[in-house]
Amino acid sequence: MKFVIQKDKLVQSVQDVMKAVSSRTTIPILTGIKIVAHSEGVTLTGSDSDISIESFIPAEEDDKENVEVIQAGSVVLQAKFFSEIVKKLPKDIVEIEVGNHHSTTIRSGKAEFSLNGLDAEEYPHLPQIEEENIFKIPTDLLKAMVRQTVFAVSTSETRPILTGVNWKLENGELICIATDSHRLALRKAMIDSENLETYNVVIPGKSLSELSKILDDTNELIEIVITENQVLFKAKNLLFFSRLLDGNYPDTSRLIPADSKTNLTLNSKDFLQAIDRASLLAKEARNNVVKLSTFTDGLIEISSNSPEIGKVSEEIQAEEVQGEELKISFSAKYVMDALKALEGTEINVNFTGAMRPFVIKTTNDDSMLQLILPVRTY
Repeated sequence: MKFVIQKDKLVQSVQDVMKAVSSRTTIPILTGIKIVAHSEGVTLTGSDSDISIESFIPAEEDDKENVEVIQAGSVVLQAKFFSEIVKKLPKDIVEIEVGNHHSTTIRSGKAEFSLNGLDAEEYPHLPQIEEENIFKIPTDLLKAMVRQTVFAVSTSETRPILTGVNWKLENGELICIATDSHRLALRKAMIDSENLETYNVVIPGKSLSELSKILDDTNELIEIVITENQVLFKAKNLLFFSRLLDGNYPDTSRLIPADSKTNLTLNSKDFLQAIDRASLLAKEARNNVVKLSTFTDGLIEISSNSPEIGKVSEEIQAEEVQGEELKISFSAKYVMDALKALEGTEINVNFTGAMRPFVIKTTNDDSMLQLILPVRTY
C-alpha cells in the first residue's frame, strides 16, 4: 500500500475515528486504526466493539485532490502513536507506505517515522446493516436533541438500561427520553419518515455524546438506520455504528404529573444564576441542595444552608406565580443542568407538592420537558 494525502484531511479523519478507539479493549487489534487505500480514496476505521466509526477521505472533492493512491492495500496501525505522529508532521503533504510484514513508513518533509503495523484482515468486520427503513433528520436538530437529553442518563451500571437514551419513533414523531431515576429529560420533534415502522430502542449515552462531537453544525440531513441490535448514523463521508442496549426501558410517561398546584413563570437566566450562587455554599454539603420558597407577592426565595460554612438567600421576582405557596428542596446541579438544556428566555416551573416531581418547560414550547425529583431535607 502506498498513498500521498493532504495532512489536514488525514488529521480530521484520525480525530473522528479515535473517538471509537479504547485502550481498555480485550481485543488487542482494536487499539489500532484500520487504514484501507483504494481507487476512490482512503477509509479509516476505529472501533471498541460498542461503537465503530468509519471515515472516508475521497480521492477528489470539490475539484481538489485529497489523496493520490499509488498502490491499493490496507494495514492496522497503533492508534495512540499514529494519531500523535500525524498531528505533529511538519508539512501539508503526508506519504504513507506499507512494506514487508506490515512495516509502515510515514513521511512528511524531512521527517520519517516507521511503525509496526498489523494485518487488516484480522480486524473485526463492521456490522452488516440492511438499509431498508431509513429515516432522516437535520444534523443540527439531532445534535440539539442529544444535548438536551444525554446529560440525564445514569452513570451507574446497576441499571444498565438507564445509561442509554430511549428513542421512540411513531407517527412521524421522534421522542428522546433520558432518566437516571432522579431526573428526566424529554425532547421530541416531528421528522420526515414516510412508510416507516415504529421503533422503541435504547442508544448508549456515550455513543450519542461521541456522535455529537463528530458531527458538524449543519442542517444537512443525516440518515439513521435501526436494526435489532445496532443503529447506524450516515453523514457525509462518515458512518457511525453503535450497539443498542438490551432490555426494556421503563415507562416514564406515568412519572410526568398531569396537573400542578403551584406554577411559576421565570426568567431562565435570572433563575439559573440565583441557583448557581446559592449552590456555592451547598457544594460542600451532601447532595448540593438548595431550597426554593414562593410568596404571594410574586417573590421567590432561593436559599442554601451549610452548617459548617454558612448560609445564603436571594430573592428574585417571578414574572407570574399561580397557586399555593410552596417550600421545596432540590439538587442545584440537576436544576442547573435542566435550565442549560432548555432554549428560550422564559420558563414555566410546575409543582404538584413539596415531595412530588416538578416539571420545567420553556414557555410556549411543548417539544421539551425537564422533570426533577425534590430532595427530602427534614
